[in-house]
Amino acid sequence: MPISHRLLAVSVAVMWGLNFIAIHASLEQFPPFLLAALRFAVIAIPTILLVPRPKVPLRWLLGYGIGFGTLQFLFLYWGMAVGMPTGLASLVLQSSAPFTVLLGAVVFRDRVSARQVVGLSVATLGLAVVGWSQAQAAAFAPFLLVLAGGFGWAIGNVSSARAKAPNPLHLTLWMSVVPPVPMLALSLVIEGPDAIAQSFVPGPALVPALLGLAYTVLIGTLAGSGIWTWLMARHPAGVVAPFSMLVPVVGLSASAVLLGEQIGMWTAVGAALVIAGVLWGARRKNARRARGAVPRPAEHRAAVLTP
Repeated sequence: MPISHRLLAVSVAVMWGLNFIAIHASLEQFPPFLLAALRFAVIAIPTILLVPRPKVPLRWLLGYGIGFGTLQFLFLYWGMAVGMPTGLASLVLQSSAPFTVLLGAVVFRDRVSARQVVGLSVATLGLAVVGWSQAQAAAFAPFLLVLAGGFGWAIGNVSSARAKAPNPLHLTLWMSVVPPVPMLALSLVIEGPDAIAQSFVPGPALVPALLGLAYTVLIGTLAGSGIWTWLMARHPAGVVAPFSMLVPVVGLSASAVLLGEQIGMWTAVGAALVIAGVLWGARRKNARRARGAVPRPAEHRAAVLTP
């Protein structure tokens, strides 16, 4: 994986880490299912009108939309709304990385190198350390909800990787067409019309909530997901997915600074393990190639594009 692609993956982690602060602000005003519907509806409407549908198999487009768009944010927003701390949510959601590698290896027979296994194991250990140090901050039910969101993200990861969209941004935009209707239906049934109407009543939390929604749409979804999809189309899912483990480092740090959530010594140790594991696992064979092994063009294309 070239250094420029690694930097792109890190930039997405920063975008998504700060996205949890934006989600926190929006949940102060909007109920969770309605917020998820709004997040994608503002993208879906212009997409249907202006953007051509990507030339990918429908099953992978639906898999991406259901996994990444619907299931991930249904359970993430629900978990945060019922008590999962913002920083801890950014950590638990990164269970998507081991879920992605597991789905890719078991269901689609993706190759997983020994270096990837070691790196992912170290990063997962780091997540476990951070989770243990923060365990008293969250109840078990919110934890399970956000964990389910991580599994939804993994479904989206493997689906977008296999879609191999010629224009990844179009795939990202059309993924957003899938979630609004089911999420709005859930909001009407579970949250009710009164709660929906009340959420639009002007108040001190409305402007921060709308700004948070704008960040989530423009940065978290369009920029972040667009770059992520571009990377997933060019590298095996098990190589790209571990970079998502950098998200809780950003999320926990931002939550401590902006929301006053505490970061203890063990949390810092776990974050360091996450960074080390991600960097080690992402190296793969690049170092050996840099020492003089230059692949033929066909070999290079296979190494980069084949999952």
